[in-house]
Amino acid sequence: MQKALQTYSLLLASFLTIIFFASYYSKPTEAAPVSHSNTTNNNAALPQVIKPVDLNRAFDFAGEALPMENFDVRERLDRELLTNTYQHTSTILHLKNMYKYFPLMEKVLAENGVPDDFKYLAVAESSFRNAVSSAGARGIWQFMRLIAEHYNLEMTSEVDERYHVEKATEAACKYLLSYKKRFGTWTLAAVAYNYGGTRLAQDIREQGTRNFYDLYLNKETSQYLFRIVGIKEVMKNPEAFGFYLTEADGYQPMSNFKIVEVSEPIPNLAAFALKQGTTYRMLKVFNPWLIADKLSNPGRKTYQIKIPK
Repeated sequence: MQKALQTYSLLLASFLTIIFFASYYSKPTEAAPVSHSNTTNNNAALPQVIKPVDLNRAFDFAGEALPMENFDVRERLDRELLTNTYQHTSTILHLKNMYKYFPLMEKVLAENGVPDDFKYLAVAESSFRNAVSSAGARGIWQFMRLIAEHYNLEMTSEVDERYHVEKATEAACKYLLSYKKRFGTWTLAAVAYNYGGTRLAQDIREQGTRNFYDLYLNKETSQYLFRIVGIKEVMKNPEAFGFYLTEADGYQPMSNFKIVEVSEPIPNLAAFALKQGTTYRMLKVFNPWLIADKLSNPGRKTYQIKIPK
């Protein structure tokens, strides 16, 4: 009797197993549909299109043509164009920030007789951020202390005008104009901004050429001008590179403010901000050159402080 019961149980279990697997394989699920497409067709459905950038046209920097017949020039430019095309986060932030910063930069550059293309140099230097480099350069234009001092940017424990966009842009114009006068071309002026005038002059002398595209420089400087041109091309015509933004998508200029002139010490900037009808954070956002929580002003200098309306 016990043996017969065991046999019956075994048969019942086998029957139920057959029923389970038959029902499982007879109904393809929605989560895993049967597909006869090959791998290539599946990849074509990915939500992006990656193509090389068209290099078969003229490129220039500040009106000075790039020698596109030179294969080395084409490859160096191609690298930067591809980087700015497919480095999506950085590039779309550049595009959003250009509405915030370019109007001011364009005005100052034009007033100083510096080509408009140099606004892209600032993007290459800092991506519009008040960054601090490993070498100690600061601000959107990435000034080192000695150069900043030469162009009368104030730097103390409480004030750093390398973070003052208007004043730093003015200083950058003077710096670039001095290099244009020294080296003769805007291309070399831009290269010297990154490399240093003394080092560039030495390499020109040792290598016997003043043509940037024939100079053998360090890796960063060799790519520097191409980085600027790559940024320029994408930012001038973003839709050609797959970026679709309107002005409404961009960050707007911080133009809604009043100027308060101060020539007395401010022992507490947070209290000063509240007295002016704003917050400490907004005071810092509009005046990033105020780098401490007070303004001692021992020399009773007159400072212009922006107060958002």
